[in-house]
Amino acid sequence: MPFKQNASRRYYIGKMKFRVTNWAEYEAGLRRRGSLTLWITPEAQSSWQAPMRTTRGGQPRYSDLAIETALTLGLVFGLRLRQTEGFLTSLLKLIGLDLAVPDHTTLSRRANKPRAPNKRPDRGIPREGPAHVLIDSTGLQVYGAGQWLEEKHGVKSRRGWRKLHLALDADSGDIIAHVMTDQDAGDASQVEPLLNQIDDPIDQFTGDGAYDGNPTYGAVTKHSAGAAMVIPPRANAVERPDADPSSQRDRHIAAINTAGRIKWQVATGYGKRSLVKTAIGRYKSIIGTQLRARSFGAQRTEVAAGCSVLNRMMACARPKSVRCKTATP
Repeated sequence: MPFKQNASRRYYIGKMKFRVTNWAEYEAGLRRRGSLTLWITPEAQSSWQAPMRTTRGGQPRYSDLAIETALTLGLVFGLRLRQTEGFLTSLLKLIGLDLAVPDHTTLSRRANKPRAPNKRPDRGIPREGPAHVLIDSTGLQVYGAGQWLEEKHGVKSRRGWRKLHLALDADSGDIIAHVMTDQDAGDASQVEPLLNQIDDPIDQFTGDGAYDGNPTYGAVTKHSAGAAMVIPPRANAVERPDADPSSQRDRHIAAINTAGRIKWQVATGYGKRSLVKTAIGRYKSIIGTQLRARSFGAQRTEVAAGCSVLNRMMACARPKSVRCKTATP
């Protein structure tokens, strides 16, 4: 509940209860998430080896598909690079495929290669209309020499971390864009890089107060001119007399001053922003709160693989929850 509304008598407010309507389907999908069954299509087998390069230099042995497959399996099962090499070797042996497995040094080197963001899996359902985009950011810890000294000798050190910016589709729950930056990057500065990864038009853009400002409104308008932007203005925001009458920010300020912030959130559907918070919690609980890679390029590859894994898991199973009606005394 925002701004500690009714904090003095909150114990009178009952907690909302939900029930899952597709429990059998959802339970079966959760079991599929832990399946070790692996399919390698003939197209993947033919693309496992890297194509011959026409420029000067050594010939690569493994394609990007082989590297991404190995890194993804290691990330899902929490394996280091050497264990990933052995795990993939045993899997291919059990399947009966004679494919060369990248060694751990090759995986470490190729992970630093810049890659295009992975597209979300096609569910076979065409999109009906524009997307509702939810955006937020979170921190991921980097384990380095400072943490080793702190654990070994008790030396106080400042923990390093990276910032993961996510854009979520409110209808499907898929991560449709992601950007990883250092800890000093502002949230509003990454709106345009996130939107550049989204091909579909945007119907509504929802973010928290950190995205309040002209850069965010300009980036969203540039991507989709008719998009509705639901961003709470800061508490001391005032309407600008010389602003455009169609300014969405001024309309939000006027609505909050008239009816209050709580009613504004209900009217604009701001509560859906909790879905991106849930996605962040899902990432940290399944993938982890700490980056395993050491270099910045490899960390970006790790984050991209993590987002792709979560999208595939969401394609296997997603609960459909409805709110339970409580009887009034």
